[in-house]
Amino acid sequence: MSAQATVLYDAPGPKARLRNNIIAVVFIAVLIAIAAYVIVILAGNDQFAAEKWKPFTYASTWTGYILPGLWRTLGAAAVSIVLALILGSVLGIGRLSDHLWVRLVSGFFVEVFRAIPVLILMVFTWFLFALYGIVPASQLAFAAVVTGLTLYNGSVIAEILRSGINSLPRGQTEASKALGLRKGQMMRMILLPQAITAMMPALISQMVIALKDSAIGYIIGYSEIIRSAILSSARYGNYIPALFVVAVIMIAINFGLSWFATALERRLREGRRKTKAADPEEAELAAENLPFTGNT
Repeated sequence: MSAQATVLYDAPGPKARLRNNIIAVVFIAVLIAIAAYVIVILAGNDQFAAEKWKPFTYASTWTGYILPGLWRTLGAAAVSIVLALILGSVLGIGRLSDHLWVRLVSGFFVEVFRAIPVLILMVFTWFLFALYGIVPASQLAFAAVVTGLTLYNGSVIAEILRSGINSLPRGQTEASKALGLRKGQMMRMILLPQAITAMMPALISQMVIALKDSAIGYIIGYSEIIRSAILSSARYGNYIPALFVVAVIMIAINFGLSWFATALERRLREGRRKTKAADPEEAELAAENLPFTGNT
């Protein structure tokens, strides 16, 4: 057996590695062929002509279409992410409550809104807000987008948080109870900081999903970046270049979020390692000050 074998699978042998390399090369070749075919078709339809890209050298294209759409996309994503984090924290902790009715209500909410597609949530809330005049007409699409993203991503974050807390060693909970901490203190001071650190990549990934899903608001008339780009391309007749520019912008933002998640997770883990390195002396001092509760 190879030295690279793990408990999950055996490392591939020479024949398996050769077969995997051949499959990888063929797959990459197919992707390159498809990309080349698409580029040739687009070039044949003058989609890469200079006049198609010239509108992006105009300041009016950016200030009138792209940047306002990007601002609305980021605004809806930021508001929904903050609300989803709050909602997800409440529901995630609720699913771990000692009270049965709290667990049932939180679980029902999470399972229902996690199972409904974001588009349906947006459309439903749009009609609901419009029918009863809950929000002004000018903010109707924004409110529907934020509500749909909040309900869906909040339920997913609740499950991420719950799984993160459950993945912690049981000794953390037992030690907290032994110190006399209440459930709220245990969650706030012991379990949540560790769970958030462990689940940081998953949480950031969910934020990226919320950012991308804000584009669905196009269906209900929300002028996010894709709708703004299409309006711009309708004026200049450059649909493919406009969508390509939007794709580059969104990829750059998502890469930025991924980098931020990696850096933040590394920083948090380094902070925990430094804290653990200083723990022995603090633990000894704390033990000296604790009252004796055992039996002789």
